[in-house]
Amino acid sequence: MSAEAVLEVLEAPAVPRLVFWALQVSFTERGRRSGGAHLGLQWHPAHPGSTAVNWGGYGPDGRELAGSTSALPSATGNPNTRDYPWVAGHPYRLRVSRVPTGWRGEIIDDSGALTVVRDLDAPGGAVEAPVVWSEVFAACEEPAGVVRWSGLALTDAGGARVEVTTVRVSYQALADGGCATTDVALDGDGFIQRTATVRRTRQGARLSAGPRR
Repeated sequence: MSAEAVLEVLEAPAVPRLVFWALQVSFTERGRRSGGAHLGLQWHPAHPGSTAVNWGGYGPDGRELAGSTSALPSATGNPNTRDYPWVAGHPYRLRVSRVPTGWRGEIIDDSGALTVVRDLDAPGGAVEAPVVWSEVFAACEEPAGVVRWSGLALTDAGGARVEVTTVRVSYQALADGGCATTDVALDGDGFIQRTATVRRTRQGARLSAGPRR
């Protein structure tokens, strides 16, 4: 069982604020949810070059999931957030897969090099409800980056792979601290998430990507 997505930071944030772009999945066992986790890249001023990777989540009781110790260093000493020298303009495949010790988060860069972030001690034998999102700790008018998502896919226990080509757009409500200046747009076989812009795609809209290039 696995879920994956390709993330490319087209424009890195121009402000020293935390920004997190991630693939989120829920873990299930016989149809019952047993927690979930998120894997992605961060623009994090406290890490070298402001670049980091995060793989963490929560169990069904709401407690943070424990896991293995990452081989990647961490300037902040956070078990979930590790130093990772990602580069804007390069695609990174994020993959969450079942392993004997739990759920593994790993990244494959455009050279094919694979980096295991770590394994989470999470229950469940399957993943569902994949979501890709941007979490931005910047003011609405601040340029906090542009990212492109593509290659969304799920693989079942038998190895059958299903590509996800249609997504439903969701924005955080203004009352909850969201911004009216975020937008999602189609880009060939991918989807663009942008901040500090004019919103053209409405809440709840469904976008379908074209064939993979």
